[in-house]
Amino acid sequence: MPRFSANLSFLYTELPFLERFAAAARDGFRAAEFAFGYEHPVSDIAARLAAAGLVQVLINAPPGDAEAGDRGLGALSGREAEFAESVVTALAYAEALRCPRVHVMAGVVSEDRRARARATFVANLRLAAREAGARGIALTIEPINPRDIPGYFLNTQAEAHAIREEVGADNLSVQMDLYHAQIVEGNLSEKIRRWLPHIGHVQIAGVPGRHEPDVGEINYRHLFALLDELGYAGWVGCEYRPRAGTSAGLEWIRTFMATEEGR
Repeated sequence: MPRFSANLSFLYTELPFLERFAAAARDGFRAAEFAFGYEHPVSDIAARLAAAGLVQVLINAPPGDAEAGDRGLGALSGREAEFAESVVTALAYAEALRCPRVHVMAGVVSEDRRARARATFVANLRLAAREAGARGIALTIEPINPRDIPGYFLNTQAEAHAIREEVGADNLSVQMDLYHAQIVEGNLSEKIRRWLPHIGHVQIAGVPGRHEPDVGEINYRHLFALLDELGYAGWVGCEYRPRAGTSAGLEWIRTFMATEEGR
């Protein structure tokens, strides 16, 4: 059974952000991840992380102006300086939190700017990978379905891996969110088999609805067994929206664990 990480941008949202670390630990999580916590001093986050006894396994780089519709800066031509600043900020947080991995979001791009956006993304990722590598930190890029984020630059596993190969950095991998992958293309088992050596992080949620992973059309029991079979040693991020309270909805983990122990 994979090791599960609590995504604190999605779970325990009934609590203030800094209180979510302790709540996750009380429910048995040993790792945390979140998208954006830059409104909080990193020292405050690090203190809550340590007090809860959690390890931080993933953060996102700053997305730009989220209120204006930014969903990342990586592929946005003309904003390279802002992107570089966001990488500096993200790496400072990652170092302070001893977080080994930063997700660099591509951003929303109009169809007529996609060709230029690709070149921008590759160049920006090369820069970011050098900066991150000097600090012993890895980067990920993630395909996201266009239903949740219309116009997002990166949508399919093949696109992401082609960019990864073009960048050519050892510390760049693809973040495979099985929720997004199912919506865009399906065939999850074969995609895991094909790409796992270059997948740096896995995330889960039920489809449709993005709720607990025991509800919907994805057979996570099968996929967890496949990850075990293939030797995936990373964390699996629980990036879903609980149907009710987070703690009450965690029965799926206990059920999956009990099934494994009963084999």
